[in-house]
Amino acid sequence: MLPSSRPQKCCCRLEFPQRNVEAASTMLRPALACCKLYISEARNAPALRAIERAAAELRPAAVLVNAFADDSYNRVGYTLVSPLAAGGGDPAPPPLHRAAFGMVAAALEAVDLGAHAGAHPRLGVVDHIAFHPLAGAHLDDVAALTRAVAADIGDKLQVPTYLYGAAHREGRTLATIRRQLGYFTPNSPGEQWRGVPDASSLPVPPDAGPTTPSRSKGVVAIGATAWVDNYNVPVHTADVAAARRIARAVSERGGGLRSLQAMGLAHGEGVAEVACNLLDPATVGAEQVQERVRQLAAEQGLAVGEGYFTDFSQEKIVELYMQSAEAEASQQ
Repeated sequence: MLPSSRPQKCCCRLEFPQRNVEAASTMLRPALACCKLYISEARNAPALRAIERAAAELRPAAVLVNAFADDSYNRVGYTLVSPLAAGGGDPAPPPLHRAAFGMVAAALEAVDLGAHAGAHPRLGVVDHIAFHPLAGAHLDDVAALTRAVAADIGDKLQVPTYLYGAAHREGRTLATIRRQLGYFTPNSPGEQWRGVPDASSLPVPPDAGPTTPSRSKGVVAIGATAWVDNYNVPVHTADVAAARRIARAVSERGGGLRSLQAMGLAHGEGVAEVACNLLDPATVGAEQVQERVRQLAAEQGLAVGEGYFTDFSQEKIVELYMQSAEAEASQQ
């Protein structure tokens, strides 16, 4: 299985042969895009293997370059990379579309949201799917791909599906649709999200799929944006309310760092975490976030740990894809 049981400060990836790394860097790079899928499961190894097998069916056209599992959150994030367009005039959907759809279908088959519990909020078995342009790709093209994948998930898999970012006609943000659907409020003691949200109908009509959520699947948010870094900072306290105050103060919404979103969450025994989305990491980076969280925690008499990314950088993701493509080509 690709992810380890509880990686905290590293990502997990397939190992590619290194003998052709220099050649890989000189290959003609197609326009690339990546898809990040966040699955509400990290403890069920057979389920994760089934999801990863679905991704492997499209290799080498689409490559799973990273998996990050968190046991406390009971959540795993996968990163797929592929050329944006199918080659050779193939009329079928591009590989990234097919790989993402296959992973979603496998997750819905293998995971029951009604049996799920974790310290991270979620809307469904497949909580969130984010598409990002990489080398040579344009956001408009990625947005069109996102809308096509969303339509397939909604219509073929019968899951209420919500668009955000460039894929949504009005540019609705992920945070907006999450608030509208009650994403940020725990539904179980101990700062946990457990089972299926108690909703027989949805407060906001979905962009695709049925208007009533499935008890076993939930709903999914899917969007297209420029690159986002995910960076989490541990706070040494069992007081989740304190972590939430820090998260509020550090975020743009709370008057803090520009282009930063943050949540305060429980993260194991005696530890909380400020989980951050860096929407413009070239402007506000992880070092600034780490220092500001440290300052805010110190004001409450709390210490913080070293923060960590849950994925590789854009550049590293492209490098891993090119290494994989070169390795596959050398074996043909």
